[in-house]
Amino acid sequence: MEYAKMTAVLCRHFGLKHIEVAEDIASDTFLKASEHWAINGIPKNPTAWLYTIAKNKARDYFKHRAVFETKIKDNLKPGDPEPFNKFEFDDQIISDSQLAMIFAVCNPDNSKESQICLALQILCGFSLEEIGNAFLTKNETIKKRLLRARKNLRNNDFQIQTLSKTAIKSRLDTVLKTLYLLFNEGYFSKTNNKPIRKELCSEAIRLTLLLTDNALTNTPETNALLSLMCFQSSRLEARINDKGEFVLFEEQNRELWDKSLIERGNYYLINATNSNDTSKYHLEAGIAYWHTAPAVEDKWKHILNLYNQLVLIDYSPIMALNRTFAFAKIYGHEKAITEAKSLSLIHSNYYHELLGFLYAEKNVDKAIFHYNRAIDLTKSKVEKQTLTKEIKRLKKSKGQ
Repeated sequence: MEYAKMTAVLCRHFGLKHIEVAEDIASDTFLKASEHWAINGIPKNPTAWLYTIAKNKARDYFKHRAVFETKIKDNLKPGDPEPFNKFEFDDQIISDSQLAMIFAVCNPDNSKESQICLALQILCGFSLEEIGNAFLTKNETIKKRLLRARKNLRNNDFQIQTLSKTAIKSRLDTVLKTLYLLFNEGYFSKTNNKPIRKELCSEAIRLTLLLTDNALTNTPETNALLSLMCFQSSRLEARINDKGEFVLFEEQNRELWDKSLIERGNYYLINATNSNDTSKYHLEAGIAYWHTAPAVEDKWKHILNLYNQLVLIDYSPIMALNRTFAFAKIYGHEKAITEAKSLSLIHSNYYHELLGFLYAEKNVDKAIFHYNRAIDLTKSKVEKQTLTKEIKRLKKSKGQ
């Protein structure tokens, strides 16, 4: 996380044309830390230590590298201070730089997909695999997309600077999508054998909060997204048990839910209703609201209705599977099996997990078959463990 913040501040000084230089300085800083800390131990304030090293390396670069003299200095505006004289890291600069970096990377010279990929890599520190998972796309395709996007930014000599009202509004949709994907990777991570990455969820919330502090970006969509993040984050502690296994929604200990985050989710959801527009974030926040709301008789009808609207405006395989789960709550597992099979997502582990769950009550053998297929398809170690445990439970109930 500090790497992403550091890169954003460095790019503010170097410009995106020299983004590789900024990334190199940030990487050198962490290399220095790994060497120094291994011998001398971790300092009392590791974050401050990192930024001090980065600041010194940046100053050295500006002073001694020929790139500064030949490619950067001539582009400085008259009267601008020498970068190494005013190169500082503080909370406000880091915060401002990250927000500016999001909008800078979301440059319409690149496709929306490329903008989001680049933001996830540069700003959020995502690997190729993590970006591929977010887009359900092969790593090689993501790699080519990133190379083209970086080349476009370099060729256009794009700088991180204050954007016009029009530019901010035109890029906000892509920025929100990036933060949405960042939060999702934290909420249900498919990499690193960590099912939940709270630091990514927190970072997504922090950056979205920054958007609500700006009149131009404090839109109903922004508030709806922030509401969704708060509702989802409220259940993080209850989603994993002491053994590191996933806990199904209905089996979660509600005492572990963060009531203050639920209240904040309600607050931002109300703020999001200040217009007649309904975005995917409004609908997903509504679904999350009903999941955290007290039990009522028609709760799942409300959730299914929202899913019905959502799949029309922003269809995705995962969304369709989630809708089918809600469908099962109202119409029963047998009808839901027909709904699920109509999706024919045979290469998705979530598809087989859902069918395993739906078959468990009426056909244990089919349930076990689909759970085994899900185990073969998922990359998550925790998911494999959870599904294996469920298979053992089903076999035991059948007397095997």
